[in-house]
Order: sequence, then C-alpha cells, then structure tokens
Amino acid sequence: MKLNWVCAVLLAIGLATAHAATPPKKPRIVGLGSVKQVSYSRAGDPAGAGPDEKILRTRPLMVDGRLSEWTTGDAHDVTDRSFVVRRAIRINDTLPGDKQAQPGGHWVWQRGPWLLVDRLTGRATPLKLPDYDPEASQVAWFRDYAAYCGVTSTGKSLYAVVAQIAVRKPLIAKKLDAFDSANHAWPICALPEWQREPLRITFHPSGKDPASFDVISGSAKLVEEGDEDAAPPAKP
Repeated sequence: MKLNWVCAVLLAIGLATAHAATPPKKPRIVGLGSVKQVSYSRAGDPAGAGPDEKILRTRPLMVDGRLSEWTTGDAHDVTDRSFVVRRAIRINDTLPGDKQAQPGGHWVWQRGPWLLVDRLTGRATPLKLPDYDPEASQVAWFRDYAAYCGVTSTGKSLYAVVAQIAVRKPLIAKKLDAFDSANHAWPICALPEWQREPLRITFHPSGKDPASFDVISGSAKLVEEGDEDAAPPAKP
C-alpha cells in the first residue's frame, strides 16, 4: 500500500513537471502589408468588376513575416481577434497552345472569396455566404453580419440577404426582383446601409425603390474556435 502511495506521488510530480516544462503557445504575428497595384483581368471573372476597372489594389496577408494570402479591398474587424477580408487570386490563364509563345505561362489577377482571419492562430478560412454572387453581391459588414444582394441558384431572382458568420441559414432572404444575368444595370445593387437602433438594413437595387428590413439581433456566434496552431502559411 505504501509503495502504491509513493508511486502515485512520484507520478503526480512528474506530470506537474512536464506540464510546467511545456512552453505556452506563442500567438502568431498577423497583419496586412502595403498596397500593391496589379493588372486586373475582367475577362472570365464575374467578381464585380466595374466596366472600366483595370487595376486591382492588393495587400499581402502576412503571418509571422511570411506571405499567407493576397487580399483586396477593406478589411472589417469582427472581434478584437478576428477580421474578414476578401482574397485576391492570381490564376493561371494559359491555354495549352500558349506555352511555347509565353514561357512561364499567362497569369491574371482576379477577386476571390471572403476570408475569416484569426489573429491568434493565423488561420484564414474561406466564408460560404448563402446565395452570394460575385457579380451582384457588394457586402456591407456590421458586427458578424454580412448584408448583400444575392442571386438564387437558378440565376433568375435577386434577393436581399443578411448572413451571420458560422450560421448556415441566412437571417434574412427576401426577393427584391427578377434577375436577368444577360441584361441588367450596373451596379446591380449599391452597397447596403446599416442602422444600429433599431437594427435595420436597407438595400438599394438599381432601378428599384430601396427596401428596408429589421434584423432580429442574436448573440454573436463563436468564430474563434480553439487555439490550435494554424497550417503553415503558403510560400511567396
């Protein structure tokens, strides 16, 4: 019995020593770098380019001094730890017959999905916004809410959408108008406008009267799950 008690004490001391010897996880150093202007390719990109847009303003997302992603547009702080920003994608636009004519290939810059970035871990997670359409959807952020004009999967209806991060079903999904992808005004919708008290969102579809909706505010969903280490950043 005495031997078992001694073993238990030694085991407890060993576990405590091992725990004390484990260094605490260091937070990542996460931030956006300086602006770089790149040639924007409207051809083949539905991501909301204006008729005369030729330049895309990009900023690198840096994690521990290394390039993780390229971004474009303004970032929005969701909490003191998380923010959202839109990804900028450099995509290979080389046809099989172009390889000999253009050594190294033909690469173009285009807009990509929205990212949720955790400042503590450095993790950047693509957001899946319901009925989000890169051509029609200009997103207005408030707290952890995203408001935008969405297009249904059939491509025939324009909707007012309010989505909340980490919630699959939109808080608001109301039809604004029929939608013709081949013949529509530009922009399809102006940027929606938020009001805090009462919590209200106003949509501005082109050629239509504004439409306002009250938002039933709920608790912010947990967008900062866990403190596990992020995947290694992409190499520049």
